[in-house]
Amino acid sequence: MNKIIARNQEIDTLERKYRSGKSEFVIVYGRRRIGKTFLVNNVFAERFTFTYVGARKQKQDKQLQRFAAQLKLYSGSPYAPTLKSWEQAFNELRTLIECKPKDERKVIFFDEMPWIDTRQSQFVEALEYFWNAWAAQRTDILFIACGSATSWMVNKLIKNQGGLHNRITERIYLRPFRLGECEEFLHANGCNWDRYTILQSYMAMGGVPYYMTLLNPEQSLAQNIDRLFFAKNAPMREEFDELFNALFNQADKYISVVSALAGKKEGMLRAEIMEKTKMSGGSLSKILDNLERCDFIDKYAQFNASVRNTLYRISDPYTLFYFKFLHNKNTKDENWWTNNMNTHSVEAWQGFSFETICMTHLDQIKQKLGISGIATTTCSWRKLGDENEKGTQIDLVIDRIDRVINLCEMKFSKAPYNITKAYEEQLRERMSIFKADTKTRKSLATTMVTTFGVVRGIHSGVVQNEVLMEDLFRNN
Repeated sequence: MNKIIARNQEIDTLERKYRSGKSEFVIVYGRRRIGKTFLVNNVFAERFTFTYVGARKQKQDKQLQRFAAQLKLYSGSPYAPTLKSWEQAFNELRTLIECKPKDERKVIFFDEMPWIDTRQSQFVEALEYFWNAWAAQRTDILFIACGSATSWMVNKLIKNQGGLHNRITERIYLRPFRLGECEEFLHANGCNWDRYTILQSYMAMGGVPYYMTLLNPEQSLAQNIDRLFFAKNAPMREEFDELFNALFNQADKYISVVSALAGKKEGMLRAEIMEKTKMSGGSLSKILDNLERCDFIDKYAQFNASVRNTLYRISDPYTLFYFKFLHNKNTKDENWWTNNMNTHSVEAWQGFSFETICMTHLDQIKQKLGISGIATTTCSWRKLGDENEKGTQIDLVIDRIDRVINLCEMKFSKAPYNITKAYEEQLRERMSIFKADTKTRKSLATTMVTTFGVVRGIHSGVVQNEVLMEDLFRNN
């Protein structure tokens, strides 16, 4: 087995299902490029009884032709069967399996399953019959279904109300790497960057393993970003459209929602998204759910507010980078990043991106604060302004059951962060407004999350807790 980084729990689950002594229906899902196929192929390697990969935008007859070729390969027969339907294909697969030794575990792997389910193919119905009428009655089948189109995997398999209802015996969702896992992955692949550089790379690439394999450790980060995003035929420039079109039907609607969110760093209410995109309630609900399932967005309740006031924000760093620097841009400078990396625009984006990364590393923040074992509610808070009063917002509020609330401020900087008199006054004013507006009786603790800590000085006493970049790299 090749070394698989940060997937120990998933490996243990697959091996446990392999040894269970009964038939298992396992699904492995997650966004494109996240490492699903790599995981399954490396865990089972030479133990497959049959494998098949769906082909994108291929008609049913072509899919069946390729399925027949796989049956020929795994059976050792000189002939490939002629297949006219998926019911017939599963019958042939059943025949193949029945020829195998009875005491042998049969591992069947269908990769990119959503692409197999072409219009009017009746693939899901054939799969239901194969599993219920035959495979589930045995004790030697390990059936693994894999796919990037998360919405299809959830709606057609997990939430199936037909023959596959409650038939899935294990769900394995692969999420993007966190910072500590990225560090382990990069170092294992010969890229020995320091944590500050890895954090900056995460702002552009996120925690997607495939994206990190594109990094050249012999180049600086700036050179890598120019090559991957701004050079002629740069691979990551076209990745966004390919990604969304591979994951979602009617990808343009999903892109419209993400585009709206990218334009408002503080996040948007559902009603604001509806107004911006002109989408109806039911359609928008489905899109928001699917984007959240694929780790593109997160939703945050607002402190002491109704569900209607839930804020939606982009949580995927790559998506933020794309909309800030590539979407609808016609940049001809192949060294754009190197030439602009120290501009105010890039620095502002780094600050926002750092906030987003902090909000996806809440476990690490709670661990540093010593509250991992304390029940908490994570939310945001904002007070709208008017002609008499300026509005204000706190992006990360950690409401603890021990009657303490951490009001988190997240600041990205190249050196320890210096709190000025004006910023101290701003923090104290914000705390006062929060207390008055929410009428909370809990203790409030201003918490700074920074790259290199806070400079100790006459204005730093306003800070009760600190979390550093180093703490975000912890693997819990």
